[in-house]
Amino acid sequence: LIGRLMFELPEEMGLIAVAVRQTQGKGRGGNAWLSPVGCALATLHISIPLHSNLGQRIPFIQHLVSLAVVESVRSLPGYEDIELRVKWPNDIYYSNLMKLGGVLVNSTLLETTFHILIGFGFNVNNSNPTICINDLIAKFNKEEGTALKPLSPDCLIARTVTALERLIDVFQEKGPNGVLPQYYKYWIHSGQQVRLRHERGPLAWIVGVDDCGYLQVHEEGGDVQSVHPDGNSFDMLRNLLVPK
Repeated sequence: LIGRLMFELPEEMGLIAVAVRQTQGKGRGGNAWLSPVGCALATLHISIPLHSNLGQRIPFIQHLVSLAVVESVRSLPGYEDIELRVKWPNDIYYSNLMKLGGVLVNSTLLETTFHILIGFGFNVNNSNPTICINDLIAKFNKEEGTALKPLSPDCLIARTVTALERLIDVFQEKGPNGVLPQYYKYWIHSGQQVRLRHERGPLAWIVGVDDCGYLQVHEEGGDVQSVHPDGNSFDMLRNLLVPK
């Protein structure tokens, strides 16, 4: 439904669908995405002019959304040190240990406007099957002697959309350099050592994200190269960058 409506509404009008529970969600590569009650789940439509900073770098949108999710929590007073982070290209993590959510972006170019459908989901208040944001808050309270309140999915969806609007404005004005310092502050890859293509592949170090949003790796004894997010997958358990 939202995919049809986005072409019928005025460009200046926003469109978002919020779900309490998702039973037929899709992840990258058509993978199933199961989302029980307690998750923040939304699909958002935005329009991006083709001839703009972001319109020329559409892969950056997934990074901006991931950053917006993290900022929805960590920009709250007192919550700055909650260990919520971004994993390239489109995952939300607890530290570098466990996935809490993800982002999926689909784009359609119509004349000179990109119509972007952004799906995001992250676990706010369900401790099963792994961990949720409110578990991280409770853990922080216990360790630091604080009394931070649990957060609700509705609150964090609203804060994510607000943060995303601001990040898009900054990107359109300043380009990648306007947002990358904040992105690097929260990502889990600084100085990370990986293997390329397979477990015995060449050793490389992650050095950043290029101007198109692709991951940059410095191969041992070689040059810095960029890795396309749609053709590669990051296996955190084995520290592998492998073709999908």
